[in-house]
Amino acid sequence: MKKSGNTQALRTFRNARLVSGAGMAGVLLASHLALADGDDRHWSSQVNQVGDVFIIALENHNFTQPNPTATPQQIFGNPAAPYLNSLVTPGNPNSAQVSYASHYFNAGTGVHPSEPNYVWAETGTDFGFHSDADPSYANGNKFYDNSSSLISSLNASGNQVLTWHFNRTPHLVAQLDAVGIPWKNYQEDVSLSQSPTNSAYGTNGPVNPFNGTTQYNYAPKHNPMAFFTESAFANVYELSQLFTDLANNTVGRYNWITPDQYNEAHSPLNNGFTYNGVHYTGDQSSVASADNFLSHVIPQIMASKAYQDNGVIVLWWDESEGGDTTSQSVPEIIISPLAKGNAYASPVAMNHSSDIKTWEEVFGLPALNNPIPATETNVEQAGVFNNVATVNDLSDLFVPGAIPTNAFSVTSEGFVTDGRNGHKKETLRITNTGSTAVYNSIWIALDNLTPGVTLLNADANTEVLAPLGSPAVKLNDGDDNILRPYQSRKVTLEFLDPNSDPITYDPRVLNVEPAP
Repeated sequence: MKKSGNTQALRTFRNARLVSGAGMAGVLLASHLALADGDDRHWSSQVNQVGDVFIIALENHNFTQPNPTATPQQIFGNPAAPYLNSLVTPGNPNSAQVSYASHYFNAGTGVHPSEPNYVWAETGTDFGFHSDADPSYANGNKFYDNSSSLISSLNASGNQVLTWHFNRTPHLVAQLDAVGIPWKNYQEDVSLSQSPTNSAYGTNGPVNPFNGTTQYNYAPKHNPMAFFTESAFANVYELSQLFTDLANNTVGRYNWITPDQYNEAHSPLNNGFTYNGVHYTGDQSSVASADNFLSHVIPQIMASKAYQDNGVIVLWWDESEGGDTTSQSVPEIIISPLAKGNAYASPVAMNHSSDIKTWEEVFGLPALNNPIPATETNVEQAGVFNNVATVNDLSDLFVPGAIPTNAFSVTSEGFVTDGRNGHKKETLRITNTGSTAVYNSIWIALDNLTPGVTLLNADANTEVLAPLGSPAVKLNDGDDNILRPYQSRKVTLEFLDPNSDPITYDPRVLNVEPAP
């Protein structure tokens, strides 16, 4: 019990939580701080953390499904995918640096066909747009940030801005650009297209070095950067450039790799594909083509300095087939010196938002919080909400500490009563107890605030991060807008408590804006 003037007010923290662009962890409560504010002498050494990221996008197959041999057949145990299955088989030499997710599910209910999933990989939502159309103003699948100068420019050029989709927060590679982190986008057969936003396919291309045919098929619907004005034509390269960049150690910190539609398991080659002495036709030939592609490309990445310096390869599939429930798991496989290894199978529920959250943790970025259409949020994922800020990240696939995290402690200095107006005031100290600095604004939300009590100095209510409707206060950004490990900031809360009830709430620390 703490006295505030002549009134005693009980202050309790209940199930304190953190929701953060760099992780989700319990907020620690303490009666005092053991370390001085800003005392950098207490920084501790860290274990190795993830370096360069290589994502290889693949298509249209479940990892497991109720009928393993239904069309399309699942990947796990598929005879047309011996290399992939060697990666997820404990004891196999290929699995030594491999972990995989056994409970990775579709990004949201009804997030189909492919294209919305690639948009989701950049923004944490599909904006409710469900199409595989090439990006264009007319198709309504060009996405833009709400910049007054951009909108003015678009209007002046005669574009119909209202047919575009509003990207409320910068998408992932735009965030990387903003902080100067290099990224590259490798797209097989893009050099045979008019531009990265135009499809290109045919049978008279150069001989493909992986499948030996002259068929080619570049699809912008499988290029996540193609849908955003500032990234559609930036840093995009033909796949062959990847091998030059690996040899010269000039890859990006974040690298997206999309094989053409024959090498990503989307489409079968016209005459099928012979693999390891077996001739496959139909969809199984597309699985075999993709497996063959991976068996060549993954070892080349693993031989590079970028990978050996704690890099990670992520094998990412777009969507579930035959349903959006936990009966259809989506493949998600990581290969890294920092993986738990030996085909560790994580039981943690994950989805595409998990990937975004992980890369934001790795690169120290704030969580994306573009609203997810209401009809897509309730996908059956063992109760895990699919908003980037609240979803499980991929950290269970890695050794502890490989994915940097934020954690905060919240300490109350007690209540006082303002004798002039009777308002209750409470000062909180928020301390960064995590392993990485926070480079963006911090908020504290008051969940389950005592009914009848009003937070008078609230700056917003939580509108995109459940639980919704909680009042939130933004902390002072400090001198350089960086909160380093063991540094603290204070905020004073001002309450109107007309019934003189005990003031209770669950504090939730956010390093992402809680409202549009």
